[in-house]
Amino acid sequence: MLDFTRDIPDDEHSSQATLRAAARDQTLLDAYSNAVIDVTERVGPAVVRVETGSKTPDTRERGGLGSGIVISPDGLVLTNNHVVGSSKQIRLRDNEGIVTDARVLGVDPDTDLALLRADGVRDLRYASLGDSKTLRRGQLVVAIGNPLGFESTVTAGVVSALGRSIRSVSGRTIEDVIQTDAALNPGNSGGPLVSSAAEVIGINTAIINGAQGICFAVASNTAQFVLSEIIRHGYVRRAYIGVSGQTAPIPRRHAVIAGVENKMGALLAQIEPDSPAARAGLLPGDVVIKLDGVEINGVDDLIRALDRDRIDRTLEMDVLRMGRLRTIDIHPIERKPAAR
Repeated sequence: MLDFTRDIPDDEHSSQATLRAAARDQTLLDAYSNAVIDVTERVGPAVVRVETGSKTPDTRERGGLGSGIVISPDGLVLTNNHVVGSSKQIRLRDNEGIVTDARVLGVDPDTDLALLRADGVRDLRYASLGDSKTLRRGQLVVAIGNPLGFESTVTAGVVSALGRSIRSVSGRTIEDVIQTDAALNPGNSGGPLVSSAAEVIGINTAIINGAQGICFAVASNTAQFVLSEIIRHGYVRRAYIGVSGQTAPIPRRHAVIAGVENKMGALLAQIEPDSPAARAGLLPGDVVIKLDGVEINGVDDLIRALDRDRIDRTLEMDVLRMGRLRTIDIHPIERKPAAR
């Protein structure tokens, strides 16, 4: 018997597979778009434009623009310290164009964060701070801000890296910074970096000039710590010993003689008079290698160790002086808050 059935050509199979793949891609793109749209609609109304400087153009005070995120219905706003600077006049403009004056509750140059309160307004749209420790590389994030004054512009990307460190304007290292490829434009500083769950997981803070798509945000857990310190004390409490220095290598022979493993340490260059360091007997040229049991491999480690938990405590500090190991008792005090 003759078989008159006809096989489906290979090219027809190929075209059907292409159509199915295209349909799957379209579904994925729609899901991605819907996620970004949902985040924007939920968080966008809580993003404000931060305007600084006098309303009168003839005054000497220079104005600036940035972004901020409302984090409570009574008008608490997080933004960058470098956005508000030393300005005495600050205004917030929401996505409906309503303008209200604001005042600075506190700033922390060491993390480039500032906390504002909007005056005379209540029941604002606000966003919640999420837990940045739950982030994973490759996770979808959305950056919302006001670049060049345009309200609620949106860029999307992924978390490129976690746990980065960048240098703040005060010279201190900002720890646990989020790196993302969500584009940050001029004016996006202080705006939120948002997860797909519409939670603020970072405050956009920096762009690397000359690099393509390398942007940074201060983690929300850091922002939560700064927020609580400013609300409680008006500033972020940190320990102070009164030294300046630099990271320096430890000669191998000195390490062998002293019986230490450090290859680097914090070389003290200057000791402030009548400071805890001066009273403890520290001298220029001393190399700090341990503080309160924490190994010190450079200036950043020393700064990081001088946190609020070590204020008004007598601590043991191991230093190398002329290649010899010495243990010195030092009593850090509370550092004065940054002046505006």
